[in-house]
Amino acid sequence: MTFLPALLAAPGAPAAPTERFHLLDWAVVGLYLVVVVLVGAVMSRRKERGDDFFLAGRSMPVWAVAISTLATALSAATFIGGPQQAYRGDLGYLTFKFAGLAAFIIVGFLFLPAIFRAGTPSVYGLVAQRLGPSAGASSAVMFGLGRLLASGARLFMTAIPFSLVAFGDATGWSLAFSILTVASVACVYTMLGGVRAVIWTDVLQACVLVGTVSIGLFLLWGKIDATPTEAWDTLVDAGKVQMLDWSFSWTEPYTVWGAAIGMTLFLVAAYGTDQDMAQRLLTCRSPRKAAWAGIFSNLIGWPVTILFLGMGLLLWLEEQKHGPILPDLAKSGDRDIFLLFILRDLPTGIRGLMMAGLFAAAMSSLDSALNALAASTTADIIRPWRKARGLPALDPTTETRWARKIILGWTIALAGFALMCAIWQSASGETLLDFALGVMIFAYAGLLGVFTTVLFTPRGNATSAALALVVGMIVVLLLQPFAWNWWMPWFGGEDHLAPPAFPWRMTIATAIAFIVCVLGRPGTRRIT
Repeated sequence: MTFLPALLAAPGAPAAPTERFHLLDWAVVGLYLVVVVLVGAVMSRRKERGDDFFLAGRSMPVWAVAISTLATALSAATFIGGPQQAYRGDLGYLTFKFAGLAAFIIVGFLFLPAIFRAGTPSVYGLVAQRLGPSAGASSAVMFGLGRLLASGARLFMTAIPFSLVAFGDATGWSLAFSILTVASVACVYTMLGGVRAVIWTDVLQACVLVGTVSIGLFLLWGKIDATPTEAWDTLVDAGKVQMLDWSFSWTEPYTVWGAAIGMTLFLVAAYGTDQDMAQRLLTCRSPRKAAWAGIFSNLIGWPVTILFLGMGLLLWLEEQKHGPILPDLAKSGDRDIFLLFILRDLPTGIRGLMMAGLFAAAMSSLDSALNALAASTTADIIRPWRKARGLPALDPTTETRWARKIILGWTIALAGFALMCAIWQSASGETLLDFALGVMIFAYAGLLGVFTTVLFTPRGNATSAALALVVGMIVVLLLQPFAWNWWMPWFGGEDHLAPPAFPWRMTIATAIAFIVCVLGRPGTRRIT
């Protein structure tokens, strides 16, 4: 394994921070991690088995599901990438929230009723009932691949600051050890308490996340020698507070048109076809309560997202007022702007609290992914496989024991892919947020094409569904900048169009996947 240090020594790796953690900082982080594991241990006392391990008996309150959904959506990508987004650009990312509200309304009133009626612990049970078990299994496999990409990327992003803090660099074995440490903690409490533990730890982690960023924002404002009016005028003059971009740009991700079309499709796929996000909503008592949980999650997400973007704006202001305060940015790039601020400028103890907030963001997305992957693997792959071979169904206790082993297996896979992301993200040149979102559409395009066929047409069968999933992924691959710049000159010459931003990649790939799926002759009755 001597290749690993070289593999992880990606371009743009962060430079070592000038300030290292003190004992108090480590104590704060350690205490937080212990509390999270204890919550999982307490939840395990309920002895939930079978589907209840994945759905919490459909008994979770709307407010807890809303906060848990928000915590998962934020993730480490938002914690690190949100400040970078505003520092480098403006507030255009907030158009994502408009699209989110529209997506939750669509999912709540068009997707969730049918998924609840299917009565399965996985959303792909709906596809299986309509197009056959093999179609459900194909969808589950595509979800697993997509979640491996997306959650592995998020795990990589989380390991960067952990490695910086613990070892002073984020390359080689330091980064590998950090990835394994974060993954292990999330794995332990997810195995203990199932989705109930996931939701309640997410509520705790959301509070820690918002609290720590608020403290950081307050402390950073104290370093900027300007009145609120002066600060606002400076940001306005520089175009940093622009939010709505009405241009028809093909290459900019956060335009109004990109949000209205591509981002809305992306988020409908996220909350209606991605077991990771949808499973939280399925723990509510009814489709109506689940829809309201999603809508509340979007509404409370607005001020939280503004907190992260505001941190980036203040970091930019600080640089304008006092010159570069983070000299290592020339080496590490603005990817690490927020991390270096934490490590250089925050007092002892507060640094530890901020890093606890980062781990909260990371584990709130990783734990849900692990539970969702276990649910989908169990319900959509193992159960149909046993039934097709005439094997008896596993009893709930045995199935839950297997689910815990599956969680461990997926943890190992996610950690492995996270090790590969160091080179991928650096080579892409995208911000962390754009990178994280772009990775997810590899699975989302095909899944949304299949689900829209199942819900809104009488067409499709297992073969066309499988083809749609594969074609959707291939189209997304061809629309990636590195692939686009390879094949497009054959058609457009040297002056060909620039590659599309990820909302348009989602739009194009979803449309093609839908066309492929509806070409299949209907196999069974339509879901109504």
